[in-house]
Amino acid sequence: MFHFFYLARCRDGSLYSGYTLDVVEREKAHNSGKGAKYTAGRRPVKIVYTEKFLTKSEALRREAAVKKLSRAQKLRLIRAKNC
Repeated sequence: MFHFFYLARCRDGSLYSGYTLDVVEREKAHNSGKGAKYTAGRRPVKIVYTEKFLTKSEALRREAAVKKLSRAQKLRLIRAKNC
C-alpha cells in the first residue's frame, strides 16, 4: 500500500494540499463536497500533482513541507512533474 501527498487545483485557481491512500477516490470525495471544508465551496477540484511514499509519516512530512512553499513554488512543482 502506498501513501500519497497531493496538490489539487480548485475552480477558483487556488491550490489545496492533502494526504490520501487513494488519489482517485479522494478527488471524488472533494468533488462530492465531502473532501474538505476548503474545497467544498470551490468545486470542481482536480488533483494536479502527486508524490508516492511508502509510509504515512513520509507523506505527511512532505505535505507539511510543501504547505510552507509559496504559490509560485507550488506551481513550479506542478509544471515540473507534468513536463
